[in-house]
Amino acid sequence: MNDMSSLRRERSLLVLLGFVCLALVGGALYLQFAKHEDPCPLCIIQRYLFLLIALFAFAGAARKGWRGIALFETLIAITALAGVAGAVKHLYIQLNPGFSCGFDALQPVVDSLPPAHWLPSVFKVSGLCETVYPPILGILLPGWALIAFGLIFVSVAMSLWQRRGRRRLRAI
Repeated sequence: MNDMSSLRRERSLLVLLGFVCLALVGGALYLQFAKHEDPCPLCIIQRYLFLLIALFAFAGAARKGWRGIALFETLIAITALAGVAGAVKHLYIQLNPGFSCGFDALQPVVDSLPPAHWLPSVFKVSGLCETVYPPILGILLPGWALIAFGLIFVSVAMSLWQRRGRRRLRAI
């Protein structure tokens, strides 16, 4: 595969990743508004992270060369790792009843961010982290977030690693 077709393929995958992240946030909004599952501070933080990954993915797809794409893929990987950490904490809270997420400490911080004022129905905290909603296909919601963030990290990290290996081979 030549460099231009490889570049086009990578940009297409970034666009796909951006839309997947938007769909995940759309799913969260469906659960909030249709199923009345109120988002907690960690849910809102995970929404921000998925939206940030989407933004980085679309920005990376708009780049003409590998260097710009690599920069945005690195930002995506870092953001996905933050998402993994948040989802692990959220899952731990839900699997250990009585352990609080620090609702009182996190809520004012999350609710003071600008998007919470622009779109309060989407970005304002209205639930507790320890509230367990019905699992989807046997997996709790933070578990699904963990899977999504993990897959995003692994796929982007593999892409960066493979490209690094190809550059090394060309240098030899």
